[in-house]
Amino acid sequence: MSNYNEHKEMFKLLTSEGDGVLSTISLDVAGYPFGSVTPYCLDSDFIPNILISSIAQHTKNINADPRVSLLISETNSKTNKQSLSRLTYIGEAQKVTDDNVEDIKKRYLSYFPQASDYFKTHSFSFYRIKPKRLRFIGGFGKIYWIEKESLTLKNIFPINDELKIVEHMNKDHQHNLKEYMRFYLGLESKEEDSLRMMGLDQFGVDLSHNEVKHRIDFKTPLESALQARSVFVEMARECK
Repeated sequence: MSNYNEHKEMFKLLTSEGDGVLSTISLDVAGYPFGSVTPYCLDSDFIPNILISSIAQHTKNINADPRVSLLISETNSKTNKQSLSRLTYIGEAQKVTDDNVEDIKKRYLSYFPQASDYFKTHSFSFYRIKPKRLRFIGGFGKIYWIEKESLTLKNIFPINDELKIVEHMNKDHQHNLKEYMRFYLGLESKEEDSLRMMGLDQFGVDLSHNEVKHRIDFKTPLESALQARSVFVEMARECK
């Protein structure tokens, strides 16, 4: 937990957002950076994974040179962009071919269910951005590098346990999700709105409201997956 406390603001940014600007080294314009907007989903090690097509230009670039950066910026349209937190996640994009691919797929589809159609072809694959070094800017005087050795957190929820909780909350506790949105985020969810839980970890829960991701951080990080039920009950009680 110590590395979370040390880099709490960075982890909050990483978990709250879901899109970034992926920069690869261009093949067509040799040596120059090539940027593209790319959704990402964190795996059990809180490392970004992206789902990309073999015919996409950024994939061709990665296959030739795996060095990439993913720029993640805090979402707030009412604030000067220069004052927002941002993270440049520098690393190597490696195609996921090990046993973890199924777990990554399950979690990715919980966050991006529309991506299920991508798997009807064989051209899409997961790439994991193995960290090299991170640059975080959290505002004036909060600018520093983060070494890869500091990124040793693991999600305490095994993927199947996480998805069981997600399914249960979406099926039986829609009213609670609406209350969470109202109380913690100040957002009203109407009857016709799309609202669902996407996933969770020991630090918070992710909700999708009309296809926009929202993060609610827990007051205190959970120490065990068994605490999930009690924390959601306490959240519901606090909303009343």
